[in-house]
Amino acid sequence: MRAVGYQNSLPIEDQNALVDIDLPKPEAKGRDLLVEVKAVSVNPVDTKIRKRDKPEAGGWKVLGWDAAGIVRAVGPDATLFKPGDEVFYAGALGRSGTDAEFHLVDERLAGHKPASLNWAQAAALPLTAVTAWEALFDRLDVGKPVPGGKKLILIIGGAGGVGSITVQLVRQLTDLTIIATASRPDTQSWVRELGAHHVIDHRKPLAAEVVNLRLGAPEFVFSTTNTDQHLAEIVALIAPQGRFGLIDDPPTLDVLPFKRKAVSTHWEFMFARSLFETPDMGRQGELLNEVARLVDAGKLRTTLAETFGPINAANLKRAHALLESGKAKGKIVLEGFG
Repeated sequence: MRAVGYQNSLPIEDQNALVDIDLPKPEAKGRDLLVEVKAVSVNPVDTKIRKRDKPEAGGWKVLGWDAAGIVRAVGPDATLFKPGDEVFYAGALGRSGTDAEFHLVDERLAGHKPASLNWAQAAALPLTAVTAWEALFDRLDVGKPVPGGKKLILIIGGAGGVGSITVQLVRQLTDLTIIATASRPDTQSWVRELGAHHVIDHRKPLAAEVVNLRLGAPEFVFSTTNTDQHLAEIVALIAPQGRFGLIDDPPTLDVLPFKRKAVSTHWEFMFARSLFETPDMGRQGELLNEVARLVDAGKLRTTLAETFGPINAANLKRAHALLESGKAKGKIVLEGFG
């Protein structure tokens, strides 16, 4: 089968950073689904893994953790799907990735593809939707009020992949007022279209930007990017007894300044459930089915921003480069192996 992989961790400009390859078609075992991949999206985790993880000598590492496709076979213990079902999902970190014609995924991690979306539109959603949902409702518990709070949430990086779906989930499923950050006219417009009530520029001091809105102190802050650069501002602006969540990888994270305000810190990592095969691992498939229901009901929209053409090394390198530039908006998707 056709796939895209690498053998050495290299800068994306290197011709061997990602390579078109042929690999054996995998076989479904246990609770696996064998999925014919129709579209994939690219996430920051793809670039991070490419930079730091290399396969065993002579082997190939295949990236990709978002896919939409058709189930072609199921393992002997699979009960949730059948061949011919259309699915979308974010795979497991420890398995071979979705940048391949066929891919294995545990059925508990998959959801039924939204009927109203095409392959590319569906592939944009899984990893970021699960991340945002878990961060909001499992980690920050945004449905539980903070005493004396103003029902405010600040989303840092509102125009990125996770931020784009977080804004929508908060708008549709809570009564919180949304302050999102974006730095360019096009990304600010995008975030407003998705449902943000207020947009501020994260290139400016965030605490002063929030004060200027005259809304009060946000009791929830969700940081999706550059947390280390904004941490002092977050400490200053968050409400007492507030809740702070993040998903990125700051070199260090000193939460001691939060003590004075009794702020709790919550780290979201959507691969934790599959990595440790937690008893609630199947919750991710359930979340995706709920996301699909909300999409088909017209309450959520795809976060697809750009389609880079077929799934091949050249197009994936373009996608990685754009993500590494920090200028991406929404999600980048590749479709088919033509």
